[in-house]
Amino acid sequence: MGEPRGIFCSAQGCVGDVIIEQRLVESKEPASHVPLACSAQYCAFPVDGNVLCLWNTKDPSYQPLTLQGHHEPITAVAFGNTVSPLLICSASQDYVIMWSLDECRQKVLQGLSPRGVIMGTLLGQVLCLRLSPDDRTVAVCAGNKILMLDIEVRRFDLEGHQGHVTAAEFCPWQTHIIISVSEDRSFKVGALHTTGKYSCILSTAFPLLSLLIDAKSRQLVTGCANGQLWIFSLVEGHHYRCVTRVSLKKKSESFSRRVESRLCSLPEESQRPCTHGLEKGEEVEASLPVLGLAPCDLSAIVSAPLSSETTSCLWIGSSAGLFIFNLANFELEAVLHYRDFRSLSIHVAGSCAVMSKANDDKAICLLTSLFGRKIVMLEIRVAALVRSQQGHDAGRHLSVLPRTCVGPTSPLCFTTAKESKTPPAPQRQSAGRSTVKDQPLVFHTKVRSSGYAAHVGGHPLEQGTGTLATGVATDVPCCFEAGDGQWLACGLANHLLLVFRADLSGTPTVFSGHDGAVSTVCWSHDSRWLLSASQDGTLRLWSLRRAELALCVGKDVFSKPVRSAQFYYVDTFVLLSSGPELQLLKYHIDTCKDEIQRYKQKSRCKRVFRLPTTGRTEITSLSAVNDFYSYLVLTAGRNRTLEVFDLNAGRSAAMTVEVHSRPVHQICQNKGSSFTTQQHEAYNLFATTASGDGIKLWDLRTLRCERRFEGHPNHGYPCGIAFSPCGRYVASGAEDRHAYMYDLGSSTFSHRLAGHKDTVTSVAFSPAAPQVQSPRGGEGGRLHSL
Repeated sequence: MGEPRGIFCSAQGCVGDVIIEQRLVESKEPASHVPLACSAQYCAFPVDGNVLCLWNTKDPSYQPLTLQGHHEPITAVAFGNTVSPLLICSASQDYVIMWSLDECRQKVLQGLSPRGVIMGTLLGQVLCLRLSPDDRTVAVCAGNKILMLDIEVRRFDLEGHQGHVTAAEFCPWQTHIIISVSEDRSFKVGALHTTGKYSCILSTAFPLLSLLIDAKSRQLVTGCANGQLWIFSLVEGHHYRCVTRVSLKKKSESFSRRVESRLCSLPEESQRPCTHGLEKGEEVEASLPVLGLAPCDLSAIVSAPLSSETTSCLWIGSSAGLFIFNLANFELEAVLHYRDFRSLSIHVAGSCAVMSKANDDKAICLLTSLFGRKIVMLEIRVAALVRSQQGHDAGRHLSVLPRTCVGPTSPLCFTTAKESKTPPAPQRQSAGRSTVKDQPLVFHTKVRSSGYAAHVGGHPLEQGTGTLATGVATDVPCCFEAGDGQWLACGLANHLLLVFRADLSGTPTVFSGHDGAVSTVCWSHDSRWLLSASQDGTLRLWSLRRAELALCVGKDVFSKPVRSAQFYYVDTFVLLSSGPELQLLKYHIDTCKDEIQRYKQKSRCKRVFRLPTTGRTEITSLSAVNDFYSYLVLTAGRNRTLEVFDLNAGRSAAMTVEVHSRPVHQICQNKGSSFTTQQHEAYNLFATTASGDGIKLWDLRTLRCERRFEGHPNHGYPCGIAFSPCGRYVASGAEDRHAYMYDLGSSTFSHRLAGHKDTVTSVAFSPAAPQVQSPRGGEGGRLHSL
């Protein structure tokens, strides 16, 4: 047996800060795919074929414990779940033996040979062993069967797989349920003493090698030989639905690019040059089979806006390295490549087992060499590993709620000059005529219209109930928002803008005037005004009460078409994006009633600030809070970046890259409503969505993706999302004619709302009632009560 290898250096600096090789042994037999097991106190592995060896993980100075009793090579090892007595089970083609480690240690101290209890004989090739939570039953995966053996020597079999069973786990909250995976690319759910079984075949050409059941998130995770993870929901009523499928190779490449961008943003003296890693050109393509899965607790290291009880992480052991995977956002938290540490005895692993306890900074990893006979035990400093690869204060100083006063040079301090008053009329009129002038002009007979009112005005809201109609059956709603709980606005592809009552009763008000599809609709904070942007390059502000156009900003003002626009700073400004620029407009609405010159526009606006994005990439979406005063504006770029601007300072505050695999088409902030209140930290949550890449939930303070929502089909059409006023749910449209509801504490949908006949393009919550509205292409809207 070898002594601890000590501390050595790698690309991340001193290896002692991250990893220490504690023990090394060379077996007489090849050790490429021998079974491994780890517990809180011991690591177990077969040495020389049929001898079971155990290392003490707490004190490496302890002599290894060797257990002999098999005549054939050991093919499976598993620890029990109880602490006292601590049991370990080993299997070969001749025996399945249960060992009590406390008794074995006492026998060794007395100079006697330890003995175990034989649970079964001649069961065939056993690839996996699992003990039930109470350690009374042993699941023996022999061939394509699972043999259940208990201490009373009763035996019953679970069948159904077509290939060798490679892994099995007991359900922690339903101990009579056992789930298994096989080389036939399927997982099966069976119950003890019953014949019923659920089966699911995965669409992969590679065998399933590993399995983990996470009790916190109620999820099933299985890994393939090609490096893919399949995650299924075990929540009652979800019927084992697939939550997501993850490519470990793609996630590793994306994680490496993010780490490199973070290192490049550090000061020059803080950057660590790579001096001990592989030289350029030495890196080889390596597959990433998922050899092992184990739970990982990062609650004390990674802070999250959600409860730490709902966020779970796991260790992924592969031939090239170790990965920490977050089950909430489906992203990697840390990566450890064996090749980055030159002094490690093993650079390519054949088998892997990892164990880390809750609230413990250290993890134990047991590895075997794929091309040799070496077996090593590694001690990993989890906190040092994670923090060395995380961003340094990226966005931690940011908050939607302002912490300072508005600066004297801030663009938000802009005040318009005094409005030029219309010169008074010459005082040549009599007092009698003067009094008549101040009265409203009334026509006692019907005046024939000139015909222009139909182009700028609208149809008034009518009383009564009736079915919903959009006017043109071929129009596709492109935006849909709720105002103060009384009105709904919807922009259409046929250049029209519709306003409905909140209960979708009556005839909608029609606003016309755009020459292109309406791309953005936004309500003012007081719900008196409606802002719309169109592909015709114009920005229009409408009066809801008078159902007419109040302000039109032509395309000559903007160098590029307006893609997003909204009211900002409690209706003080209009915030918009034009190409790669963020622009701030100060506007004035003339509310004077002059029926004779009503079509002469007296309202006006002025651009007071403009700011380009980093790299001058086109802005695809923007979002800012208008319900209260906030300095921050969120933008998404065509190059898949997310940038935060501080308009109080008039500059970019933070940026993160590779937000999605495709450009973001909507940013949605958790703004609450006037009818509900939330904790102030919740207002820092926002969501982004991109076609084909699901929804991501972010925390503005850390600019970290905290959770990912998948399950709604959205591959080509930019379907919209919305936060509920209470901040507990996120709704999304989908291409399968449904609207989906996600709970922020779960990565899979909680409700699937049906009733549409086309793609659901946008969704909106009622701020005053538990309802969600969803329009769809070719039709109007639908109201869902929650």
